[in-house]
Amino acid sequence: MGGRLATDCVAISRDASDLDDGGFWAVSTDFEGGFIAAKFATVVESDFPHSEWTQVQGTWQSSFSQSEYCAYVESIRASIAQGWVYQVNACRVLSIQDSSNDLRGLFSQILLHNPAPWASYLEIPGVNIASASPELFFSRKGSLVKTSPIKGTQRLDETGFGNKDKAENVMIVDLMRNDFGRICESGTVEVPRLLANEEHPGLRHLVSDIQGQLRSELSWKEILEALSPPGSISGAPKSSALSVIADHESTRGPYCGALGWVHGQEAELSVAIRIFWKNDGLHFGTGAGITWNSDAEQEWEETQLKARKLISIAGGEL
Repeated sequence: MGGRLATDCVAISRDASDLDDGGFWAVSTDFEGGFIAAKFATVVESDFPHSEWTQVQGTWQSSFSQSEYCAYVESIRASIAQGWVYQVNACRVLSIQDSSNDLRGLFSQILLHNPAPWASYLEIPGVNIASASPELFFSRKGSLVKTSPIKGTQRLDETGFGNKDKAENVMIVDLMRNDFGRICESGTVEVPRLLANEEHPGLRHLVSDIQGQLRSELSWKEILEALSPPGSISGAPKSSALSVIADHESTRGPYCGALGWVHGQEAELSVAIRIFWKNDGLHFGTGAGITWNSDAEQEWEETQLKARKLISIAGGEL
């Protein structure tokens, strides 16, 4: 991730308290709260070792059909109308059979054809993820912490984000300000960048930054528990959104969790979106933020838009 190549794994942990030992840990969390980290003895600045990739064949199967996903969107809108929730990120998982031993070749192709600011690769026993994430979940440099939620997606040939996207982004900014308020010194949480346009491969996103000064007594376990799962891929209020998601979706697993590294008082963790992972086949997640102003067919198309480029790299029919 970010030019860091970690090798020589010396420990695997499922306890976030172990991150406090000051070593270099690669971290993956599940949307549902699962945690796994690998401690590496060797970390160098290096390009990712190139591997070949044989594209998968066949048709990707979606956890929701188009009609089922649209019904899910309308169910969320009904919950919003009842005052139960304001915004929910509705996701689906695409799956296909894959005979590859690992995803190194796929990640090599991602770096070539879809370079992303938080692209990362993790391969440890039981976990294999190739990520093209565009979104920062949490960075730390000493006591300074930052998150950069994305809400708002359009094609590069489109101009101007609509009120729906802007309102959704502001809702998640408020949510993340609240989450940061749980871990930061009082009065230090601020929003230095609001509703900025960022161009990524084939897409334009609406991005904001929230930052603050971390309270000194907090452990890594306390930090992760306070912030997880990321607000941008759950909804607002977070507790109500998670309840709606649990009623409709099966397990997301590493998709929509966090992925990155922790080293002492420094860290870079991405939101684990635009990821491929292996688990009884190859999987890819895609989703969209649903508000009262959402159009179900347009939200389905947004999930297609987010998936098309990366699926074309992996192979198979969408």
